[in-house]
Amino acid sequence: MDLSIVVPLINEEESLPELCSWIESVVTQHGYSYEVIMVDDGSTDDSWEFIERKGRENPHFKGIKFQRNYGKSAALNEGFKAAQGDVVITMDADMQDSPDEVPELRRMIVEEGYDMVSGWKQKRYDNALTKNIPSKLFNAVARRSSGIRLHDFNCGLKSYRKKLVKSIEVYGEMHRYIPILAKWSGFRKIGEKVVEHRPRKYGVTKFGWSRFINGFLDLATIMFLGKFGKRPMQFFGLLGTLFFLIGLGSWLYLVIAKFISIEFSLTNRPSFYIALTTMIIGMQLFLTGFVAELVTRSSPERNFYHIEKKSGL
Repeated sequence: MDLSIVVPLINEEESLPELCSWIESVVTQHGYSYEVIMVDDGSTDDSWEFIERKGRENPHFKGIKFQRNYGKSAALNEGFKAAQGDVVITMDADMQDSPDEVPELRRMIVEEGYDMVSGWKQKRYDNALTKNIPSKLFNAVARRSSGIRLHDFNCGLKSYRKKLVKSIEVYGEMHRYIPILAKWSGFRKIGEKVVEHRPRKYGVTKFGWSRFINGFLDLATIMFLGKFGKRPMQFFGLLGTLFFLIGLGSWLYLVIAKFISIEFSLTNRPSFYIALTTMIIGMQLFLTGFVAELVTRSSPERNFYHIEKKSGL
């Protein structure tokens, strides 16, 4: 199969008929063998009824329905599991992503050898205060933290090599940082393409202010897991050792001062208790590293590798 198009959605019954007709027109015009996987993330309107009806009319259109709202990351993850196309393309269902971008996004994967191509909405029609400015801030932090030179990490319009989507797991709010997940999984050739951003034609945005806090927390999580996920002792052990040595040094200084001056009182000084507390925190961090190592060693995925090629086996 040439192409799988994954469309996560929630309460988009107004836009779905136009979107599906547009997708159908583009893929038919280019003669692709394709499937469109629409993942209903707990819609309360008639979105699922349309998906079922569309599937009966055209078997290339398929659907997955969640019992409740689990979020965009979960929807993408299930869509990736189901995708069978050599190239997988994701787009939002709100008609702000143009299906006319599909052929070029696919070509960059097939002909130019990219593992992933991320869309860049250079000209946006979103509200500057609630979406544009926070988005620029997120992207700047993500670029600096990951070393991946993309302008728009969170653009819903992306294309992937099939092997990539089968090698990553998207959860929480991690859909914003799929390029980072791809990089940590060993996929280095990540490109970018300027894409059209269309004004919202139907409905309202489904994202609130909480996504900004969640986004930063998930970025911290993904950077930590990517660097220390298989070797947690290197993080907790180093941090614990530093705390313990700082506390021990402070405690020794106070003890020596006591020997020099008999009138010097240890127990009446807050610094004495701070030193003891710092040493205890250091030991706890060190023990946390040991426990994390035991958990990692016991994990069934501790030796989970992505093998690119085999020969003569």
